[in-house]
Amino acid sequence: MIQEAGDYLLGQLPDHPNHPKGRNPYAHVAICVKDHFNGSYKDIPDEKFNEVVKYIEFLKQNPS
Repeated sequence: MIQEAGDYLLGQLPDHPNHPKGRNPYAHVAICVKDHFNGSYKDIPDEKFNEVVKYIEFLKQNPS
């Protein structure tokens, strides 16, 4: 899902001065998930799967 969201966000993230060559949407999604759930996507309990899916969909609809 992170890969699919990264594909979707390719070219949609706003410019940022720390990323003069453009932003990496795959890293963006992974970092947002990590920050939101306080850990790597690999460490999120299976019980939170639907919550993670909803959050990734939110990221796709709200590129930032």
